[in-house]
Amino acid sequence: MSKPVIRAGIAAAVVVVLAVAFWLISPYFVDEVVDEAFPGEDTAAETGADADSGAFPLSDGAVVPDDMTQEEVEAEMEAAAAEDVEEVEDMPDGEPTAIVRGSFVGADSVHQGSGSATVYELADGSRVLRLEDFEVTNGPDLHVYLAPVVDGTPQINADAVDLGSLKGNVGNQNYDVPDGLDLSQELAVVIWCQPFQVTFATAVLG
Repeated sequence: MSKPVIRAGIAAAVVVVLAVAFWLISPYFVDEVVDEAFPGEDTAAETGADADSGAFPLSDGAVVPDDMTQEEVEAEMEAAAAEDVEEVEDMPDGEPTAIVRGSFVGADSVHQGSGSATVYELADGSRVLRLEDFEVTNGPDLHVYLAPVVDGTPQINADAVDLGSLKGNVGNQNYDVPDGLDLSQELAVVIWCQPFQVTFATAVLG
């Protein structure tokens, strides 16, 4: 094999190694910030905004009673709509219920974590894991697990449930919890680095 071919092969290998190294190391120096609303809050805010969005102008072909002006008719329509909105808002909705919660701690001096983790049951019966005031050392391909606690230590094993990729290493965020998962067992939220198989932070739930 000629020297130019060997050099080209070495150069290509170096490029690949550098690219992989950059992918693995660069997240340590960049924060990914998210700020998700509590499930349902954004929808409620949009509904309220729509209800308060303004007046109710009459269409061009609308008939106005002889003893009323167009402005009076529009005012009555607006008042009636406001009463309907108030009745809807007064209907009792199921409040989210906190089932279990915990606080994050870092795995070691390099991998730090803080904030709270709470599993809520929503009005429709679904469950969601909510991370608040959350911050963890960033890293490559971090995932959120609900893992069993064995002898006081969270374990990423066959019984651990992967809730998906971490959305951001800083900020409030939500993750759906599978319906069949037994929350009466001792569990912990684990921020887990897939490539290195390393725990970054944990929050034991109780």
